[in-house]
Amino acid sequence: MRTITGKRVLVTGGAGFIGSNLIEKLLKQNNTVRCLDNFSTGKRENISGFLSHPSFQLMEGDIRNLESCQKAVNDIEIVLHQAALGSVPRSINDPITTNDVNIGGFLNMLVAARDAGVKRLVYAASSSTYGDSEEMPKMEDRIGKPLSPYAITKYVDELYADVFAKLYGMELIGLRYFNVFGPRQDPDGAYAAVIPKFVSALIQKQSPVVNGDGTFSRDFTYVANVLQANELAATVENKEAVNTVYNVACGARTSLNQLVDYLKNLLSDFDESIGGVEVVYGPERKGDVPHSLASIDKARELLGYNPEYNVAEGLKAAIQWYWETLS
Repeated sequence: MRTITGKRVLVTGGAGFIGSNLIEKLLKQNNTVRCLDNFSTGKRENISGFLSHPSFQLMEGDIRNLESCQKAVNDIEIVLHQAALGSVPRSINDPITTNDVNIGGFLNMLVAARDAGVKRLVYAASSSTYGDSEEMPKMEDRIGKPLSPYAITKYVDELYADVFAKLYGMELIGLRYFNVFGPRQDPDGAYAAVIPKFVSALIQKQSPVVNGDGTFSRDFTYVANVLQANELAATVENKEAVNTVYNVACGARTSLNQLVDYLKNLLSDFDESIGGVEVVYGPERKGDVPHSLASIDKARELLGYNPEYNVAEGLKAAIQWYWETLS
């Protein structure tokens, strides 16, 4: 598999869940890595282990500030743009801030990268872009209408990237992440992702709250698959593979009920009583789509993407971290 080695790489949102995992891998592969983060959602402990590394640089700054973006891209060859304000519910509660960060900040990064002559920018897109499309599996060139302000922002990013590629000759690739999970994912707060939230509840012998009847399904994707996709997108040379978007997922669906069963079984190895914790079913969440399943054929064909972990393998790989961190 192609990897990023010996490059000067900027990871925006590098103190976040996905960003910090990217930085860890990049440093192991002999890259010089700069992290840009304002710590609004990223955590300092996620990057504390890198601060003494001679090839790591932390730059505190906000992508909503063009000058910060310009400083961050100076002398950089590859940008992995992960910085964003995630969460559908958060965007419903505060659409203005979500718009400012995800669209205004993204535009700043595009302008800064363009002016600095950055060779390749890979950015985090989102499966939320498929909106109300009921087609399964989701194909990159067929989307529905967005169901949340967050989904709108991530789709607008794709439109901006397409225009900048055509107008300024930039090399831009969007990765539509599908429900990513793994180590360093935040279990706390109102906008925590479902897997760490469920794990945290189960460890505390509290009933996890499932929105709806548990039949809603997602294409849960272990973070190692996402790291692979970023590296492949950053290094692909085939011109046909550049200036487009890709689904990054496993290509398989798991219902919320199945997910809880997986977690209970894995956590029971640490504490048998967790297997007896009951589930509580709550109301469906605004802006949620019932089912999500990705076609990964395009990424396989043009990037060489081949997910290393299915959902069960990913949960098994992550469960020790969850237990040690949340118990």
